[in-house]
Amino acid sequence: VSISRSKLETEVGTLRQSLAELTENVTRLRDQLREIEMQAETQIASRMGHAGDREFDPLEFDRFTRLQELTRMMAESVNDVGSVHQNLSRTLDSAATDLSQQARLTRDLQQDLMRVRMVPFASISERLFRLTRQAAKEVDKRVNLDIRGSTVELDRGVLERMTGPFEHLLRNAIVHGIESREARLAAGKSDIGELLVEVRQEGNEVVIRFSDDGQGLNIARIRDKATRVGLLSNDNAMSDEEVTDLIFHPGFTTADEITELAGRGVGMDVVRSEAAALGGRVSTSSEAGKGTHFTIHLPLTLAVTQVVLLSTGGATYAVPSVLVEQVQQLKTNALASAYNEGAVMWQGQRVPMYYLSTLLGDKTASPVSQQYSPLLILKSGNERVALHVDEVIGNREVVVKNIGPQLSRLIGIAGATVLGSGDIVLILNPVPLAQRAALDNLRAPRMSASDAPATMGAVAEMTPHDPASPPVQGLRTQDIVMVVDDSLTVRRVTQRLLAREGYQVVLAKDGVDALEQLQSVTPAVMLVDIEMPRMDGFDLTRNVRDDERTRHIPIIMITSRTAAKHRNYAMEIGVNEYLGKPYQEDQLLQLIAGFVGSHA
Repeated sequence: VSISRSKLETEVGTLRQSLAELTENVTRLRDQLREIEMQAETQIASRMGHAGDREFDPLEFDRFTRLQELTRMMAESVNDVGSVHQNLSRTLDSAATDLSQQARLTRDLQQDLMRVRMVPFASISERLFRLTRQAAKEVDKRVNLDIRGSTVELDRGVLERMTGPFEHLLRNAIVHGIESREARLAAGKSDIGELLVEVRQEGNEVVIRFSDDGQGLNIARIRDKATRVGLLSNDNAMSDEEVTDLIFHPGFTTADEITELAGRGVGMDVVRSEAAALGGRVSTSSEAGKGTHFTIHLPLTLAVTQVVLLSTGGATYAVPSVLVEQVQQLKTNALASAYNEGAVMWQGQRVPMYYLSTLLGDKTASPVSQQYSPLLILKSGNERVALHVDEVIGNREVVVKNIGPQLSRLIGIAGATVLGSGDIVLILNPVPLAQRAALDNLRAPRMSASDAPATMGAVAEMTPHDPASPPVQGLRTQDIVMVVDDSLTVRRVTQRLLAREGYQVVLAKDGVDALEQLQSVTPAVMLVDIEMPRMDGFDLTRNVRDDERTRHIPIIMITSRTAAKHRNYAMEIGVNEYLGKPYQEDQLLQLIAGFVGSHA
């Protein structure tokens, strides 16, 4: 229901855009018709003056030409179109109201359904207490279990799947973690081992932390066992963190004999794979002699979440809203110096910064050139990361779909959703992606901020001092072509053609609009029509050539006026090339490529 509603919302939005364009066209048609009527009246008056016989009234039929009749009929047709337009507008408004009402109903229904699905963690507490008592009795240890935050609610499906892994973690803590009574007393601890399970909600995740005050993970023993079973070779120097990670390897155990409680080698791998299958993650920390902590992050629900939609490198992604702390708009030079530092300063903290496409491994994507580039500050746990993206599309409430075991093992993918348009969009958690990138050290050396030219576009290619290192991806440039034409069809067709060839296209509907856009972007080439309302192509060319900042931009004029006098006039005022409509696509692309090459 949610997805089909968002599909309807998308369609209503498209209708609204089309209606706005229709409004403009009807207004323009009215003005043109008024002009035709005035021309017709003037012609009648002048003809009357020439004729000299004034016995007839000018409005009598023998003087009333077919042209006047047509203009009257056209005026009626335009009024009819106007009233149809008003009806459409009213209907669309009421449809939008109904949709928002339906959205409210859906949300209420959804919250009620969620309440039905949610169960408190306390519903499995009794099982965990019983298991702790039995396991402690069998290995002759005294253990006290404390569960905090048991009122936190989880999705019933999540809790049912994770009960087994939770029991296994407790058994492990009692058998491997907590020492025997004598060993505890000798180490100056109480003879009663303490187990703590803390449950808390963080945004749309539930964090469950299992802690014990035992001896911690025996790194040396894990190394020894891993070497014996062939997971480690003697010359393989692994850090303690990597060795700790081996306990999640299928079939791995450090127990010497097999009992009901330990040594079967089934366990920790199941804990991690079950959590990953639900879109969660498991982390471990251990301190020798002090104890071990296992932290499991699980999704609060498998159903619905709030996300922010982003566009980068021509693709759309979603990020959970709870991770987004702030969205900033950076100007050109600020963006260049942020890349130069590899980080931005935010609330007195240094936050590492990346271009999202780079993090996702798309090395060919180039950012969109714009006056202000969006930057998101994201926080997950204690980690922060700043992301440069092309556009922040906005907030959406989406249905989270299960992504299956293949994708759930990949770092940084939290789930997927289907948008109203039918597109499948991945829900990302970019913080672990950035942590991995920091390890891989994706960043290349850069030029110093003082070397960045003041006029540089937000995505101008920065030339590092070391010619061997590639340009920073977030600052790579894509050539911009501006298309100025009052015909919607011509704009669309040309935009598709150029976008297919890898250009960034900026559209303007007349000369005034083009001059406004030139304030924020500097295109590599401009394609200009002659006949346009408000400001025609000739006036626009003169304005562009008179401005110091835009004087160098090559202009290709594409028009249906192919007479020699128009061509000569265009060349006089500074047009570089003159093409007639319909133009040859290959010829146009060749000209643009030539200008772009010389511009570069």
